[in-house]
Amino acid sequence: MVRDGYFYGVGFGAVGALVWVATHLVLLTAVPLLLTVFFLWFFRDPERAIPEAPGLIVSPADGKVTLIETVETVAGPQRRISIFLNVFNVHVNRAPIAGNIQRIDYQKGKFLNAMNPESAVANERNYVEVAGELCMVAFTQIAGLLARRIVFQKQVGDWVHRGERVGLIKFGSRVDVVFPLSCEVQVRLGEHVEGGSSILAIMPSSDMEEELLAAVAADAAPFGLATGPVR
Repeated sequence: MVRDGYFYGVGFGAVGALVWVATHLVLLTAVPLLLTVFFLWFFRDPERAIPEAPGLIVSPADGKVTLIETVETVAGPQRRISIFLNVFNVHVNRAPIAGNIQRIDYQKGKFLNAMNPESAVANERNYVEVAGELCMVAFTQIAGLLARRIVFQKQVGDWVHRGERVGLIKFGSRVDVVFPLSCEVQVRLGEHVEGGSSILAIMPSSDMEEELLAAVAADAAPFGLATGPVR
């Protein structure tokens, strides 16, 4: 259970108790009690079996794969997978690979529907780059129509393990993952994935250390997205 679940759950539970004491009306009392149950369920944080094989990129979120495309970045074409989280999905986010966090870029923004392509650049979002042993992987937490807060618990320089809990997006939202074209995609459009356990892609077996070291040395944002997909 995420801490926020206790906060909302206890709050609405207390409201329900006060309503019952004041009115003894079952219908009025039922509303805050149902909200209590909903929030305790919504902020659930189940354990996940994290794949241990080397070279895997796992999903940072639960949800539905809504987009697999090639996008232009400052480092050249990269692959992007978008995962849409509806209100019924687990909203805890996890690290897609093991590595060192190289960059965190939080930006305030609008609250467009997360299914809207413009949400990737217009909505409140948190962009994170993780430098792994074989390649750099970036992911972006994007607020949705109902979301009003993005939580990220790590800092630049922190080491994360594959599948480790790193944050949370409250209510409807979306997470984008960007990685090199040389990685082999393992999911299909419309597929449901689970954070930390579903494999999105497999890194190439060839050594990519020179590309990684060059990007880090230049203090660049190798996966900073341009305006849209490659034409």
